[in-house]
Amino acid sequence: MESLLVGLSAARLLAACLLVLSYAALCAYFLRPLRRRATASGAGTPGPTTACVDATARDVTASATLVVHASQTGFAEDLARRTAQALSAAGTPTRLMSLRDLDETALRAARRALFVLSTTGEGDAPDAAVSFIRRLMSSAPALPELQYAVLALGDREYRNFCAFGHAFDRWLRQAGASALFDIIEVDDGDEGALRHWQDQLRALGNDADRPDWTAPRYERWRLVERTLLNPGSAGEPCFHLVLQPQAGVTARWRAGDIAEVDPHNSTWERAAPLPHREYSIASVPEDGAMHLLVRQTRRSDGAIGSGSGWLTRQAAPGADVALRIRVNSNFHLPVDDRPLILIGNGTGIAGLRALLKARRVAGQRRNWLIFGERQRACDYLYRADIEAWHEDGTIERLDLVFSRDQPQRRYVQHRLLECVETVRAWVEQGASIYVCGSLAGMAPGVHAALTRILGAPCLDALTADGRYRRDVY
Repeated sequence: MESLLVGLSAARLLAACLLVLSYAALCAYFLRPLRRRATASGAGTPGPTTACVDATARDVTASATLVVHASQTGFAEDLARRTAQALSAAGTPTRLMSLRDLDETALRAARRALFVLSTTGEGDAPDAAVSFIRRLMSSAPALPELQYAVLALGDREYRNFCAFGHAFDRWLRQAGASALFDIIEVDDGDEGALRHWQDQLRALGNDADRPDWTAPRYERWRLVERTLLNPGSAGEPCFHLVLQPQAGVTARWRAGDIAEVDPHNSTWERAAPLPHREYSIASVPEDGAMHLLVRQTRRSDGAIGSGSGWLTRQAAPGADVALRIRVNSNFHLPVDDRPLILIGNGTGIAGLRALLKARRVAGQRRNWLIFGERQRACDYLYRADIEAWHEDGTIERLDLVFSRDQPQRRYVQHRLLECVETVRAWVEQGASIYVCGSLAGMAPGVHAALTRILGAPCLDALTADGRYRRDVY
C-alpha cells in the first residue's frame, strides 16, 4: 500500500515538474513586450496610497517580510504597496520589490514572502516576471525555511485563469517552501477576494483594526439567538449565533462560504467605518438560518475586540446585522462522494460543521473528523451534533484531542502522527483533506504532520488536484 502511494506521488511530482519547466520555457520564448489587455485591470479600485520605500535584492534581510509584485498594468504593484504598508503599520518590517529585482540570494535569505502576481492575456506571465522565470524558475532552489503566500490576479473570461500565480505557487511548493495559507485568486479586481487577502494580512500582523481597502456592500440580517457554548472555559467565551435574512435579502450560500460582518453596523449608523470581520458559516441553507461561531477576542490592552465584542455582548437579540456572504470556492465540497478527512481546532469546527451538514444531507458518510480544543468538560464545541452524527454514521471515524486534559500538551497534529497508516489508507482510497482553524500553530503543525505522513511530493500533488484544502485564519 505504501509503495503504491509513493509511486503515485513520484508520478505526480514528475508531471508537476514537467509542467513548470514547460511553462518556464514557453514564457522565456516569448520575451517580447506584451500589449494585450491585462486581465487584472483593477477597475473601481482606489488608486495608489502613500508612497512606500521600495527595496532591491541587496536590501533584503531575513528579518523583513518580502512583498514582491509582478505587474502588467500597475494594479499588482499598487496592491503590493498597500500590502507592505499594512504590514509596516502593524509593526512588521517589510521590503517591497519587483519580481524582476528578486534573485536567488535574496529569496534564500528571506523567511517570509508575499507575492502579488498578475496573469495577462491567455495565461501569460507579465513582462516584469520574464527575467525571473528565465533565471530561477527553470531550476529548483531549496527554500525549506521560506513561508509564503500568493495573491493571484486574473480574469475568468480567459481560459487560463490566474495561470502564472498558480505556476509560481507550485514552483515554491516544489522548492520546499511552506504556504502560510492557500493561494487567493482575484477575478478582475473582485473586492471580496481582496478583502480576504487583507483579512489574512491582519492575522499575520496581529492588527485587527486596520480599515478595509474597499467597503463591502452589506445586506440586513437579524440576530435571533445567541448561546454561550463553553461556560467555565479557561479560554475566551465562545458563542453560537443564529441569524436570519430580512425581507428582500436572498440568502444563498454553500458549505465552506464565509460571512463578512460589519462591526457595530457602522455602514448604516454613519459612524467611522471599521474593518469587516470574517466568520466561517457553520450551517447550510437547509437549516433555515445562518449559524456563526464567534469567540471573544482581546486586544493587547485587554479590551474586548470591536467585532467579537459587538456580536457577543453588545448587540441584543433582534438587532440588525450588516452581513455579506463571500463565496469561498476553495473550501467547497468535492462533487462526488469521496471520503473526507476533516481536521480543525477551536472555532474552526464551524466550517467543518457546515461541510458535515452538507454531506449528511447528501447521504455521504465516509467522513473522518479530527477536532481539538482545550478541555473536554468545557470546550467540546457542538458536542451534541458531533456525537449524534458519529452515532448515526455521518461521521465514520471521530478523533478528539483536548490539549489540557493531561500534563503534556496534545494537539490534532499529534493525533495525526499516531494514525499514519490510516491516513495513508484513506488518501489512497481517494480522500480529500480539509483543514479549518488557526493560522498560527494548528495549520503549520498539521501541514508538517501530513508532510511526514504522506511526503511533500504527495501533498503537493493533492494540493494541485484540489484534494488538500484549507480555511485558516
